[in-house]
Amino acid sequence: MKNRSIGLVMLLLSACFTLNAQDFAVRLLENSTRHQEWVDVKSGNRKIHCFIVYPEKSVKVPVIIVIHENRGLTDWVRSMADQLAAAGYIAIAPDLLSGFSANFERTSDFANSDEARNAIYQLNQDQVTKDLLEVQEYVHQIEASNGKLAVVGFCWGGSQSFRFATNSSELNAALVFYGSSPKDFNEIIRISAPVYGFYGGNDERINAGIPETEKLMKEADKEYEYVIYPGAGHAYMRMGDDPNG
Repeated sequence: MKNRSIGLVMLLLSACFTLNAQDFAVRLLENSTRHQEWVDVKSGNRKIHCFIVYPEKSVKVPVIIVIHENRGLTDWVRSMADQLAAAGYIAIAPDLLSGFSANFERTSDFANSDEARNAIYQLNQDQVTKDLLEVQEYVHQIEASNGKLAVVGFCWGGSQSFRFATNSSELNAALVFYGSSPKDFNEIIRISAPVYGFYGGNDERINAGIPETEKLMKEADKEYEYVIYPGAGHAYMRMGDDPNG
């Protein structure tokens, strides 16, 4: 899955720097020929609202769990799921703000992305892990899946992608876009899947932690490969889509 993961990333990067994020995301979702649907995944007494997109394929394919940024499950994140489906994967993007409160059942219930961001940082990390594990269990039941599973996350979601790799033994790959990594060796040692990092050159807040991550992963005998894109800042995947970015 390694070569497919790297190739997919390069495909997405080549597209994202030329397209209008807001209009592009909505237009892509509206004009896509791929099957998109919302599904609810049970997690305790809550329901996780998930956006799932299927590729147009005649064979079973891997599944990718897409973890959103700290702004919640936005149209841009859903458009990324559609792009992953276009590349041949089943993509499922859970809204990890699901059931945040009685008044805020999902990301779209928040008045703006700032409010969603504030709520994200109030989430219990164990709840996030439990929700992702429930989504993982759900995708194992998808008949169109070939059983292979990867996770990809952006920003806050990138950190969660790395963290999920420490809590799931069923991943075939974890892709981390400009997210921080666990600092506890006892967590790192639990990783069983290769981890691939993708960082912007102008993002020292995140990049300053890469040497320690590399050291811990090497000490734990874990596979960790990364690339740093010169001139790119934090959130370059989304900002590259945004003409004002």
